[in-house]
Amino acid sequence: MALDGIFITTELEGDLAKRIHAHQLEFDPKMANFLPPHVTLIGSSGAGPIPSDTPVAELKARILPVTEATAPITLRFGPPERFVQREIVSLPLDPHGPIRTLHERLRGCGIPLLQARYPFTPHCTINLYPTLTPATLKRLLAIRESEEFTLHTICVYHTKEPQKPRLLFRASLGGTSK
Repeated sequence: MALDGIFITTELEGDLAKRIHAHQLEFDPKMANFLPPHVTLIGSSGAGPIPSDTPVAELKARILPVTEATAPITLRFGPPERFVQREIVSLPLDPHGPIRTLHERLRGCGIPLLQARYPFTPHCTINLYPTLTPATLKRLLAIRESEEFTLHTICVYHTKEPQKPRLLFRASLGGTSK
């Protein structure tokens, strides 16, 4: 079943984004060429995707007050983790604190949401598609990206697989849409 829905992400920036993108290119080029390194806030864990027929004007009316009232968020990734019984390896974030607050505000802002498949587990995926060999898994789990970074912007994408996601709009935390 192909995915067709609207997701809210926050893209990583600067040298951190470049390093994580290099890891993604090494381990999962298909995923690396789909979207820049990011953390999904709405669409996969904690809240399912927004129905794809939701008008952009409605999305902006509901989402922009949340982003305007939310200051940029400083975070730090933990050591890589493999999702249980999955080929997914990601850099996890603490699911509590300001990122959970942003997730909950977006989830509760009145946008329609489909059913979530997993509890909220904010992360940046490094490997999604390839089957993991023991050697590859060992190398993935050795990655460390532990310095603090700040999230400044959210991105709202329409995803309709197998097409590349289409950016609907960006919104700055504590600011305006782009």
